[in-house]
Amino acid sequence: MRKTKPRKRILVPDPKYNDQLVTRFINNLMKKGKKSVAYQVFYEALDTVEKRAKDIESTPLDIWKKALENITPQVEVKSRRVGGATFQVPTEIRPDRKISISMKNLILFAKKRTGTSMSDKLASEIIAAYKEEGGAFKKKEDTHKMAEANKAFAHFRF
Repeated sequence: MRKTKPRKRILVPDPKYNDQLVTRFINNLMKKGKKSVAYQVFYEALDTVEKRAKDIESTPLDIWKKALENITPQVEVKSRRVGGATFQVPTEIRPDRKISISMKNLILFAKKRTGTSMSDKLASEIIAAYKEEGGAFKKKEDTHKMAEANKAFAHFRF
């Protein structure tokens, strides 16, 4: 790299839960700079999670964190060209990238769900991820299966 690495920006914790992870999620959820709308969607989703998951003793924030933890991948496959062939090489993921991937997958699969509002869809996906099911969890499992299948090419790691 020619230039120096960019400095990490410090995120301001969100107003309701005072948590930087929530702010990071809201920044991923936000579209076209509408942060207040993203806050509203996220908080409504957690309220819905609280209503739907009465049998779980945890707080909605803890349920959300556990759901994120459940869909966080540990390895990924990267394409590596050796000779004339392209191999899918399994590599470990940096901790900050793990979090980003899990957040983006949760949002992506929440958008794909059927429902009336984004907050309902997000709440459904959070509950599904908490119970280790749903699209985001399946994506993590598929990624791990792909890495396991291509374990033989791990020596091509770069």
